[in-house]
Amino acid sequence: MKAVFLAAALAVSLPAAAAHLSGRLEQGGLVVGVTRPGTKVTLDGRPVPVDATGHFLLGFGRDAAPHAILAEDGRTQTLSIAKRDWPVQRIDGLPPAKVTPDPAQLARIKAENQLVADRRAIIGPRADYLGGTVAPAEGIVSGVFGSQRILNGEPRAPHSGTDIAAGIGAPVRAVAAGQVSLVHPDMFFTGQTVMIDHGLGLQSVYAHLSRVDVAEGQMIGKGQSIGAVGASGRATGPHLHWGASWLDVRLDPETVQAVLGRN
Repeated sequence: MKAVFLAAALAVSLPAAAAHLSGRLEQGGLVVGVTRPGTKVTLDGRPVPVDATGHFLLGFGRDAAPHAILAEDGRTQTLSIAKRDWPVQRIDGLPPAKVTPDPAQLARIKAENQLVADRRAIIGPRADYLGGTVAPAEGIVSGVFGSQRILNGEPRAPHSGTDIAAGIGAPVRAVAAGQVSLVHPDMFFTGQTVMIDHGLGLQSVYAHLSRVDVAEGQMIGKGQSIGAVGASGRATGPHLHWGASWLDVRLDPETVQAVLGRN
């Protein structure tokens, strides 16, 4: 896997007004930025949330283009985004109704997707992610971000997170501090689901839970228990689906953790 790390020297080589950037400029990657307070930042013309101290984030999706334009108060620079290769994963034996939903199920899925999108659109003002991260669960990684899944022989959307295989009831922890933005008892695909807002557009999701121990709006500390591993929703066995996003851009959770630091 090719990764591009942004060193402090990069900031030195840019104009004096440019932000300091660190992280991974790659598909699925996260970049942490700091600029002067009050600076207006955009990425490819899209407004980027910046807090009162000048902190901000940039995220790049699985299929991000080779280049992106970062602008600060109108001054621009071109960022080169490294391409990654994605594995193919085959899963057979799923119930046909879970692979090809009927019209009623499609309506439910659409409503649930809209609910998630609405919660991701609420931008927390706190840079809680600066406190670093912990692993959300102990277990074996059984599915990786970006993999192309073929369900019962039919290609489906790429995997949007990391799967951690563990026994039902195993503890699930918040990867970083933040505020619970969503608790849902039974989503079609993800079953019992929790989302946490870590600030400035960064959110994490925990799916297929067997138990939820938190409530919407609750402030959560890094490593705090939020529930337990399960097999709710569309799951072939007990595991945690752990996802990450910046605004509406889905990110590689393992890359996000590498960028923010794990302790």
